[in-house]
Amino acid sequence: MASGSEEWSAAQIDDYETLISTTDVELLKRAWRNEKAAPEILPFEEALVKRAKEQIQLMEETVDDFAESGHDPLIASLYQMDLDRAQFLLRSYLRVRLQKIEKFMFHIWKTDTYRNRLSIEEEKFTERCIRDIGKHLEETVLSKLADNYQSLLKQSVISEEDDMVPEPQLDTFVVAKCQKATRPLYLDGSRQSASFDSTHLAEMITSKWCQGIYAFCVTGHFRRN
Repeated sequence: MASGSEEWSAAQIDDYETLISTTDVELLKRAWRNEKAAPEILPFEEALVKRAKEQIQLMEETVDDFAESGHDPLIASLYQMDLDRAQFLLRSYLRVRLQKIEKFMFHIWKTDTYRNRLSIEEEKFTERCIRDIGKHLEETVLSKLADNYQSLLKQSVISEEDDMVPEPQLDTFVVAKCQKATRPLYLDGSRQSASFDSTHLAEMITSKWCQGIYAFCVTGHFRRN
């Protein structure tokens, strides 16, 4: 009887943790962390951002109502804390994306895969930045150089590629955190498994595992879940 009660309690705990981890605030936190850790820009979480804005607006109205009606200041402060937390996460998520756009704007704009990951507002921002920076550099620097060196994207006209366009380093390492127990993983086609426990952590953060871990996390199981 006791064991059944313990199993029931454990199941309740698992359900509660699952519920907490899937709230919009937690999903927004996860999106912010993923965006901050990834070297390239990730797909824009349009539906999540829309819901977060609606919830923030609702919380602002609730806090204002509490302030006007003279409710318990403690309750009002708790609502204000939740509001501040949601605003911080949303602003941080949008800010880190803008930082990537400003750094890799030319690469994002010419690469359809990355360009399609932008929101409508981000796409307009990117286009405007490219236009303004191009105009500024043309007027201040490029127009004063020889004809062979007036390109904004290439070192000279003989360059075959856009060798002056900064690109994200996709072979950098990342630290992966499993959300739940998973089967052994095989990276880079090898038969050596990585179970993502403490005994493998030091081994994983080496040049041998860097590219495989990153590629797997971004395109495979961890992104989907």
